[in-house]
Amino acid sequence: MTDLLLLSNSTNHGRDPLDHALDAVAEVLDGRTELVFVPFALADHDGYTERIAAAVAPLGVRVRGLHTAADPVAAVRSAPAVFTGGGNTFRLLAELYRRELLEPLRDRVSEGMPYLGASAGTNIAGPTVRTTNDMPIVEPPSLTSLGLVPFQLNPHYVDPDPASRHMGETREKRLAEFHECNDIPVLGLREGTWLRVRGDWAELSGVSTSGGAPGRLFRRGAPGEDVSGDVSDLLAPATEPVWG
Repeated sequence: MTDLLLLSNSTNHGRDPLDHALDAVAEVLDGRTELVFVPFALADHDGYTERIAAAVAPLGVRVRGLHTAADPVAAVRSAPAVFTGGGNTFRLLAELYRRELLEPLRDRVSEGMPYLGASAGTNIAGPTVRTTNDMPIVEPPSLTSLGLVPFQLNPHYVDPDPASRHMGETREKRLAEFHECNDIPVLGLREGTWLRVRGDWAELSGVSTSGGAPGRLFRRGAPGEDVSGDVSDLLAPATEPVWG
């Protein structure tokens, strides 16, 4: 049974890493005391792993950075749980391709291993990374990612500011451009929120730092809508996605 915790962000402003979501992390780990951390979205793998280890130490969880494994594929295949951290989504995906880790991760999730992601680690849980906010600082072999859920994700979703004088595209405009070329739902996750998935059940939780609902859902040809609570219908799409 698929068991996912997909965080918009790992750190809320003014708080320690995972502090806002530690109860949710404990719930998905369900007593497990070991966690494999995937730090490839940032350049400093050691420092990133140390910060996550400190964050989950109160839960009695030991963290192993995947970058330290002599055989990363074997480490994933034996991991009791995996947490993929945020940073640059393209750098993360490129490393997963280079180290041939996408298929082992998919396999372990299909076997019921808990997968936790934050930011970039949440982006790659969708079918592709086409709705990331990140700059493509490197070029992965493909934009195809893990496909753990059948819809696109947009962590760090920010609502338009009607008082802003910035003339660039808002996030909502960028997602509308995505839907000009593609037909698949996109779930935006506001800061401080997350998506929890177990089997055929999915729920949005957390407290948005900007107020309002945890998520905003975008579909082709329809205005965006705020969503909260049970969003299990997204796991059983009525139509196949259309990619541009």
